[in-house]
Amino acid sequence: MNVKSIYVNLPTKDLNITREFWTSLGFSFNEQFSNDKALCLTLHEGLMYAMLIGHDMFNTFTNRPIADGSTTQVLTALEVESREQVDTIVQIALQNGATRYRDSADHGWMYYDSFADLDGHQWEILFSDPAQIPQ
Repeated sequence: MNVKSIYVNLPTKDLNITREFWTSLGFSFNEQFSNDKALCLTLHEGLMYAMLIGHDMFNTFTNRPIADGSTTQVLTALEVESREQVDTIVQIALQNGATRYRDSADHGWMYYDSFADLDGHQWEILFSDPAQIPQ
Protein backbone atom coordinates (compact mmCIF):
# COMPACT_ATOMS: atom_id res chain seq x y z
CA MET A 1 0.00 0.00 0.00
CA ASN A 2 1.29 3.43 -0.93
CA VAL A 3 -0.39 6.70 -0.13
CA LYS A 4 -0.31 9.17 -3.01
CA SER A 5 -0.20 12.26 -0.77
CA ILE A 6 -1.26 13.49 2.67
CA TYR A 7 -3.51 16.36 3.68
CA VAL A 8 -3.48 17.23 7.39
CA ASN A 9 -6.66 19.17 8.25
CA LEU A 10 -6.34 21.77 10.99
CA PRO A 11 -8.87 24.36 12.20
CA THR A 12 -7.80 27.99 12.12
CA LYS A 13 -9.36 31.13 13.57
CA ASP A 14 -8.25 33.76 11.04
CA LEU A 15 -7.25 32.75 7.51
CA ASN A 16 -5.65 36.10 6.66
CA ILE A 17 -3.38 36.08 9.71
CA THR A 18 -2.63 32.39 9.14
CA ARG A 19 -1.61 33.08 5.52
CA GLU A 20 0.70 35.91 6.63
CA PHE A 21 2.28 33.71 9.32
CA TRP A 22 3.10 30.76 7.04
CA THR A 23 4.21 33.04 4.19
CA SER A 24 6.68 34.73 6.59
CA LEU A 25 8.19 31.28 7.23
CA GLY A 26 8.81 30.84 3.49
CA PHE A 27 5.92 28.50 2.71
CA SER A 28 3.46 28.87 -0.15
CA PHE A 29 -0.14 27.86 -0.76
CA ASN A 30 -1.82 25.82 -3.45
CA GLU A 31 -4.30 28.46 -4.58
CA GLN A 32 -6.34 25.87 -6.51
CA PHE A 33 -7.44 24.44 -3.14
CA SER A 34 -7.56 27.74 -1.22
CA ASN A 35 -10.48 30.13 -0.84
CA ASP A 36 -12.19 32.28 1.80
CA LYS A 37 -12.94 29.15 3.90
CA ALA A 38 -9.63 27.26 3.79
CA LEU A 39 -5.98 27.50 2.79
CA CYS A 40 -3.94 24.67 1.31
CA LEU A 41 -0.45 25.04 2.79
CA THR A 42 2.15 23.36 0.58
CA LEU A 43 4.62 21.39 2.70
CA HIS A 44 6.10 19.37 -0.21
CA GLU A 45 4.64 19.95 -3.66
CA GLY A 46 2.67 16.93 -4.82
CA LEU A 47 3.11 15.01 -1.55
CA MET A 48 2.30 16.86 1.66
CA TYR A 49 -0.19 19.58 2.46
CA ALA A 50 -1.90 21.07 5.50
CA MET A 51 -5.46 22.24 4.98
CA LEU A 52 -5.90 25.21 7.31
CA ILE A 53 -9.66 25.45 7.58
CA GLY A 54 -11.81 28.20 9.08
CA HIS A 55 -13.88 27.11 12.08
CA ASP A 56 -17.25 27.44 10.32
CA MET A 57 -16.19 25.10 7.54
CA PHE A 58 -14.22 22.79 9.86
CA ASN A 59 -17.38 22.23 11.91
CA THR A 60 -19.04 20.68 8.85
CA PHE A 61 -16.48 17.83 8.90
CA THR A 62 -16.88 16.70 12.50
CA ASN A 63 -19.47 16.26 15.22
CA ARG A 64 -16.88 16.92 17.95
CA PRO A 65 -15.86 20.29 19.40
CA ILE A 66 -12.86 22.00 17.83
CA ALA A 67 -9.81 22.05 20.10
CA ASP A 68 -9.23 25.53 21.50
CA GLY A 69 -5.41 25.47 21.37
CA SER A 70 -5.05 24.48 25.03
CA THR A 71 -5.02 20.74 24.32
CA THR A 72 -2.82 18.55 22.12
CA GLN A 73 -4.39 16.24 19.57
CA VAL A 74 -1.53 15.94 17.09
CA LEU A 75 2.14 16.88 16.81
CA THR A 76 3.11 17.57 13.22
CA ALA A 77 6.81 17.07 12.50
CA LEU A 78 8.46 18.52 9.40
CA GLU A 79 11.91 17.32 8.38
CA VAL A 80 14.14 19.93 6.74
CA GLU A 81 17.58 19.89 5.09
CA SER A 82 19.82 21.21 7.91
CA ARG A 83 20.13 22.12 11.58
CA GLU A 84 20.45 25.76 10.51
CA GLN A 85 17.12 25.56 8.69
CA VAL A 86 15.50 24.17 11.87
CA ASP A 87 16.76 27.17 13.84
CA THR A 88 15.79 29.68 11.15
CA ILE A 89 12.22 28.43 10.77
CA VAL A 90 11.59 28.31 14.52
CA GLN A 91 13.17 31.74 15.05
CA ILE A 92 10.99 33.31 12.34
CA ALA A 93 7.90 31.54 13.70
CA LEU A 94 8.56 32.94 17.18
CA GLN A 95 9.14 36.43 15.77
CA ASN A 96 5.75 36.19 14.04
CA GLY A 97 3.67 35.29 17.08
CA ALA A 98 4.25 31.57 17.57
CA THR A 99 5.05 30.33 21.06
CA ARG A 100 7.61 27.83 22.28
CA TYR A 101 6.10 24.81 24.02
CA ARG A 102 9.34 22.90 24.63
CA ASP A 103 13.07 23.44 24.27
CA SER A 104 15.11 22.18 21.35
CA ALA A 105 16.71 18.74 21.60
CA ASP A 106 19.94 17.45 20.10
CA HIS A 107 20.39 13.67 19.95
CA GLY A 108 23.47 13.81 17.72
CA TRP A 109 21.86 12.12 14.74
CA MET A 110 18.62 14.10 15.14
CA TYR A 111 18.05 17.73 16.09
CA TYR A 112 14.65 19.37 16.51
CA ASP A 113 12.92 22.41 17.85
CA SER A 114 9.24 23.18 18.31
CA PHE A 115 6.63 25.90 18.24
CA ALA A 116 2.88 26.31 18.56
CA ASP A 117 1.40 28.34 15.71
CA LEU A 118 -1.14 31.14 16.10
CA ASP A 119 -3.99 28.62 16.54
CA GLY A 120 -2.07 26.52 19.09
CA HIS A 121 -1.19 23.70 16.66
CA GLN A 122 2.14 22.17 17.66
CA TRP A 123 4.86 21.81 15.02
CA GLU A 124 8.24 20.12 15.36
CA ILE A 125 10.91 21.09 12.85
CA LEU A 126 13.66 18.49 12.62
CA PHE A 127 16.86 17.53 10.86
CA SER A 128 18.17 13.99 10.97
CA ASP A 129 21.21 12.16 9.62
CA PRO A 130 20.49 8.41 9.82
CA ALA A 131 24.16 7.67 9.12
CA GLN A 132 24.92 9.11 12.57
CA ILE A 133 22.57 6.78 14.48
CA PRO A 134 24.65 4.87 17.04
CA GLN A 135 25.00 1.20 16.14
